[in-house]
Amino acid sequence: MNILVVGSGGREHAIVSSVAKSKRADKIYCAPGNAGIAALAECVDIGAMEFDKLVAFAKEKNIDFTIIGMDDPLVGGIVDAFEAEGLKVFGPRKNAAILEGSKAFSKDLMKKYNIPTAGYETFDNPADALSYLENAKYPIVLKADGLALGKGVLICETKEDAKAGVKEIMEDKKFGSAGNRMVVEEFMTGREVSVLSFVDGKTIRIMSSAQDHKRAKDGDQGLNTGGMGNFSPSPFYTKDVEKFCEENIYQRTVDAMASEGRPFTGVIFFGLMLTEEGPKVLEYNARFGDPEAQVVLPRMKNDILDVMEACVDGKLSDVELEFEDNAAVCVVLASDGYPVSYEKGFEIKGLEKFDGKDDYFCFHAGTKFDSKGAIVTNGGRVLGITAKGATLKEARKKAYEACEWVDFDNKYMRHDIGKAFENMNV
Repeated sequence: MNILVVGSGGREHAIVSSVAKSKRADKIYCAPGNAGIAALAECVDIGAMEFDKLVAFAKEKNIDFTIIGMDDPLVGGIVDAFEAEGLKVFGPRKNAAILEGSKAFSKDLMKKYNIPTAGYETFDNPADALSYLENAKYPIVLKADGLALGKGVLICETKEDAKAGVKEIMEDKKFGSAGNRMVVEEFMTGREVSVLSFVDGKTIRIMSSAQDHKRAKDGDQGLNTGGMGNFSPSPFYTKDVEKFCEENIYQRTVDAMASEGRPFTGVIFFGLMLTEEGPKVLEYNARFGDPEAQVVLPRMKNDILDVMEACVDGKLSDVELEFEDNAAVCVVLASDGYPVSYEKGFEIKGLEKFDGKDDYFCFHAGTKFDSKGAIVTNGGRVLGITAKGATLKEARKKAYEACEWVDFDNKYMRHDIGKAFENMNV
């Protein structure tokens, strides 16, 4: 099969790595890709939002199967564009990708179908939001309705913080048109757990759990980012939690989307909060998480193309997902100053140290080749250093050791990824 993967980050590098292990993959292309992906696939200089060019390329190269990694093209309708030309593509159509594309839609869906989530209100203008906040309970959460690269969420401790947040989201449009509408949500406390799933419109298959670290600095301080590290499985995702979610969240979400005339095919990412009242949905994403994909996919035993094709063909009920009985930890090496401002273009040294090491992975997120052919930094999140181990503690130790193998000017990372399980027997 000729395969095209659309995207350019660590998630797409993890997907390409899994596809490359498939006996069914003959030629792999990635648009636009990055310097790390280039070792496994032919990178094509077409942007993820250039639908016409991507469709034309898929036809020209006789692409048998296209995998969409990123949220923007999914929400923009790339799957519809490919299907209209008779091309086989993995991901939700535009009317289903709204599950991630609009937080107001997803909250309304959960309310209608009795899927556990935090209480909320939705606002289309700042005056109404400000009026509501006068008598609200604090802390409180403000969310830009649309896509904001994982950063359009503000946790406000006081009324003054919340008012400033309304200005930031709805008036100053810090997150662009994503802030045209805003969801104000009850603040939930508990541990966050990420659960990825494959879906074929009616059947759902759950992948191994994971746990993200969103804040930029150690101790969960600093601004929200796209993710500074991750581990899988989460020791806090117990059998009881799993049973509750299976009965009240997972299948119910798939059935709700089908009932709304928006059957979902692809990956649903369930962001869960384990509250004292039980698990609740914090957010949905309509694709693999990043860096969740970097700890979950290396542990999956199945041929990824078999699973994805079963989703597209409506035959996921024939598939049983299998994961290795081990653990993985990913630490993101970022550019100092991320997510606000940072310098790019620094040469990355030591990448060859990952060659031939089965338990270690260096997923490229923001890299490119410079004019001399050297690999240089090209983003806020630069590399995802992942290691597998028999236990979470072993995987964590190996991941942090591997972080020292590579170096670049401006290198920054959190040092407490997975600290939550330090004193646990895992």
